[in-house]
Amino acid sequence: MTRQNNFVAIGFGGGCHWCTEAVFSSLRGVRIVEQGFVRSSTPNDTWSEAVRLRFDADAIPLNVLIDIHLRTHASTSDHKMRGNYRSAVYTLSGAQSDSVRAELAALQTGFEDPLVTQVLPLTAFRQSDLRFQRYFERNEGGPFCTRYIDPKLAYLRTHFAEYYAAESVVLPT
Repeated sequence: MTRQNNFVAIGFGGGCHWCTEAVFSSLRGVRIVEQGFVRSSTPNDTWSEAVRLRFDADAIPLNVLIDIHLRTHASTSDHKMRGNYRSAVYTLSGAQSDSVRAELAALQTGFEDPLVTQVLPLTAFRQSDLRFQRYFERNEGGPFCTRYIDPKLAYLRTHFAEYYAAESVVLPT
């Protein structure tokens, strides 16, 4: 795994990065969540909404992060918006890619339909415009948050309670 400052770095893309940011920033062991856009290698070199995060693997294992990711976006739907909302785990090394592929294969048994989530190298990242960062924190109770983010957080509180944190982690401003 790729370690930076004693934490593991990785990226996740699925649905809207506002939702993805809110999900990962609510987890114990996740230290930093950066919302933005990622690029990978060809043919996935267009910008796609995602988050890049750093987490403490002793506090929250990679397989749990991947499981949470798969269950909080449409990980089995190959819909027409996958260019903007690529279902992916963005890795920073070959060894990390191998670990993620193994975890996806193991987690597939928990899904009725095949996962469309890809394992891709994270080749570039750019943060979202400041007005969109920390979206849930700034817009909690608003229509988008109530409709899309609140149900994901409720799912975490029910199914991943041991990893759910009452307070959000550090989000860059």
